[in-house]
Amino acid sequence: MNSHRITRPTAWTSLALALASPALHAEPAPSVVITATRSPQTLNETISDTISISAEQIAASGAGSIIDLLQRQRGIEIARTGGSGTNASVYLRGANSNQNVVLVDGIRIGSSSTGAANWSAIPLSAIDHIEIVYGPLSSLYGADAIGGVIQIFTRKGQGAATLTASAGYGTDNTRAAEAAVAGSLQGFSYAISAGKEKSDGFSATRPTSTSYNPDKDGYDRQNAAARLSFAWAEGQEIGTQLMHGSLRSQYDGGAAPFDVRSIATINSVAFYSHNQLLPNWQSSVQLAQTRDDGSTYSSAAASGYSRINTKQTSWSWQNDITLGHDILQLLLERRKEEVETNGYQLTSPQRITNSAAASYNARRGDQLFNASIRRDRSIYGAKNTGAAGYGYFFTPALRASASYGTSFRAPTYNELYYPGYGNSANKPELGKNAEAGLHYDANGRALSATYYHNRLTDLMVNTTPCPYGGTYKNGCAYNVNHALLAGLTLAASQQLGAYNFSASADLQNPKDETSGKQLARRSKQHGNLAANYDGGSWKAGVEVVLSGERYDDAANKNRLPGYGLVNLYGSYQFSRDWSALARWNNLADKQYDLARNYASPMGKVYVALRYGYQ
Repeated sequence: MNSHRITRPTAWTSLALALASPALHAEPAPSVVITATRSPQTLNETISDTISISAEQIAASGAGSIIDLLQRQRGIEIARTGGSGTNASVYLRGANSNQNVVLVDGIRIGSSSTGAANWSAIPLSAIDHIEIVYGPLSSLYGADAIGGVIQIFTRKGQGAATLTASAGYGTDNTRAAEAAVAGSLQGFSYAISAGKEKSDGFSATRPTSTSYNPDKDGYDRQNAAARLSFAWAEGQEIGTQLMHGSLRSQYDGGAAPFDVRSIATINSVAFYSHNQLLPNWQSSVQLAQTRDDGSTYSSAAASGYSRINTKQTSWSWQNDITLGHDILQLLLERRKEEVETNGYQLTSPQRITNSAAASYNARRGDQLFNASIRRDRSIYGAKNTGAAGYGYFFTPALRASASYGTSFRAPTYNELYYPGYGNSANKPELGKNAEAGLHYDANGRALSATYYHNRLTDLMVNTTPCPYGGTYKNGCAYNVNHALLAGLTLAASQQLGAYNFSASADLQNPKDETSGKQLARRSKQHGNLAANYDGGSWKAGVEVVLSGERYDDAANKNRLPGYGLVNLYGSYQFSRDWSALARWNNLADKQYDLARNYASPMGKVYVALRYGYQ
């Protein structure tokens, strides 16, 4: 059998064919996006495969967390070790969590020790909209942008002051409340929000786990965010952005009756200045700092406490120069990472990455062009990345695109320095991606097909025995393998009056080419179906999440069966400012596995009363 073949079982072939049906649609996304080129661009002129989840879509969905929201997007799979308060991984086109970049208003977040973002601590209530760009973007964003970039945009005040608030209750004694105020006056813009969610939860592990404890593993999540800006003249703006998210969650793994728990905190702050220096020259300077702090308490003894705190301080200067209808972008960046832990002595507690990049975006009639190059220099040496893309409009509604790009992932602190596991000689992972797509969008109907072929070299894996004398029980980090992330993503949507229908299917082959095994916790087929009704005061919807079988381990010995979930949601606007929302996740109360020996949420009901939501 050809190792590059993408399997298409009959049920999934049927779903893929259904995507071409004219009976499907979803709510329209905002027409302007930023992440794909680091500057505003209309969605239909974006060569990179991009989606945007609007504020209206987030509010209507009633999603309980950002993970719940992302699970329903094409090209995305998740894994989670328990309920909403536990660790979660997000896979983009089969790429691992640490092979994707996560931004909040342009600020990179994530742990330098693991390389991944702590999704469970990111507050959904502060989010205005989300942009997801699929494919390598290292030539724009540097290290780790192998699978793509997910950028979260917080709320920005506009116009008269508005107040929104909600309070809700659900299964597992889940209680949540949030409030936000936003507006602008005489050049001053403000948006401030805060929220809290608490749940008794359910047992994170199953009886098959060696750490099983039948107690409930609850969580307590708190958040606050603020975005303030002042436009002191036309084209001149200064501002600050702040975000705080904290999560205290219980887990199984220690001796009862001790409160086995973890505490995770994310804090970010940024100051920026956007300035129109010349009619064709826009300058943006930003100074930002993010902290990702994590502590675990597995016993009352001192040895039961561990702490890993990471801090990233960054400075960037971006210049967008308009040349006719084209944009030349020049970028300088500096990022300093620092790690502090009580578990081991770091050989190098900090590293600095200096970067320079340039990109060019152009349109000539029916043709689109873009190209970008970047150089990043750090303790692992200098890495050069580049990308080029081309798009062509056959008609105003039908567009084809093709692109090629290189990327890399920097070794994490754990892979470099963790005693018995890391090696300071480890090198970055490298990626080369080629893709082509076809997109149609007209009269409330949208169809797309994108094929991608992303080959990774120097893949970091755990090897046993360790070739350089490591002593960690599960092996050590070592650049030894090659991987291929190849796949076809199909999507369709259609609006029929007050009804909206949408569907997507991902047929992929996330494969470790060295071992010949399927990459852990990634399926060969997954997809989504959705239908919703907007009757003015009444809104309702149904979602179906589908996934094929996966394996929990790199050796493909522990199989995770495929699953299908059905979710229902609805809302009723009973006055201008007041509405009620209800959501029922996992309607069939299905037991399914996102990680071996860990429980996943069964049927969950949540209802909320909301003020100011439209």
